[in-house]
Amino acid sequence: MLHCSDGPDYVGQTDDLGRRFAEHGAGATGGYTASRRPVRVVWSEEFSTREEAKAAEAQIKKWSRRKKEALLAGNVQALRAAARKDWRSYKQRKGGGVVT
Repeated sequence: MLHCSDGPDYVGQTDDLGRRFAEHGAGATGGYTASRRPVRVVWSEEFSTREEAKAAEAQIKKWSRRKKEALLAGNVQALRAAARKDWRSYKQRKGGGVVT
């Protein structure tokens, strides 16, 4: 996860963090981070397979700011609390339901 100069975080996955960070830092990606430099790495985790990394990326991209902040702080309790709050909000918007 990269923290952009204007505040938001960027979540992605790569097989070479150093190379990819240098690309983002130079604006060579031409994407989301190009106009939000400088960026800094605030969190990373290694996964056994590319598929696991892609799944984690997809999950984290859906998270609220509160969940991402809890992850960055290493605060498992806050992460769980944010997940419960997000679930309650979702149920209210969707009118309840059951997950099996």
